[in-house]
Amino acid sequence: MDTLIELVFSDDVNVVNALVKLVLSLMLGAMIGLERRRKGQIAGLRTFALISMGATLAMLISIYIPQEFFMVKNGDPGRVAAQVISGVGFLGAGAIIQMKGSVRGLTTAAGIWMTACIGLAVGAGMYLISIIATVLIIFILVNIEELEQRAGLLWEAKIIRLKIHGIVSDIEPARSLLKQYNVHTSDEFVKYDYDSQLTIVNFMVRTRNAPDTGALFAAIGEKYNLASATLTNEMNL
Repeated sequence: MDTLIELVFSDDVNVVNALVKLVLSLMLGAMIGLERRRKGQIAGLRTFALISMGATLAMLISIYIPQEFFMVKNGDPGRVAAQVISGVGFLGAGAIIQMKGSVRGLTTAAGIWMTACIGLAVGAGMYLISIIATVLIIFILVNIEELEQRAGLLWEAKIIRLKIHGIVSDIEPARSLLKQYNVHTSDEFVKYDYDSQLTIVNFMVRTRNAPDTGALFAAIGEKYNLASATLTNEMNL
């Protein structure tokens, strides 16, 4: 039993501690991925588990090469592992979805980067620190958003798109109605379609809570001859 524990916590890479590290990193990465999947993100349990295990394997290789090959006298155990930090940015970029008017996936991309760091820490034998980091990440992902909502710090960016029959030069009534419904306008874009005789207005808005779009659009419809009204994430002129 003592020999097994010594193998697990050995500074040298061996089959026993490599297996333990890979399994532990799989579990920690999967825990983070499970939370992301629960939020409906594309990168989920399998992705995060593989990222964590891959980073652990990279760290094991970094330690193993100078350990086993004596010709590498000045081998740097951090050389291979360092490439994980920069290389994982490729996956993080893939998790970020850039849409017209908004960017989504930044939290998942940050989670991917942190999961890779956890994998490296497990590979280096920092078991307790890796577990603590995983617990803190899950706490941030699960609870911080709720705390932001309670404190009124969570603003949501949306686009309100109005298509109005006719060429309308005065959109002040629409601005006033948005203020009445606690929708803050950060910018606006207007397009006149003279062929179809339509005015298209895109309001870039921020709101703490989802507006009552039914009542809002009905009120706007009383001011203008609306062809359509849409709440969306994409700008479209």
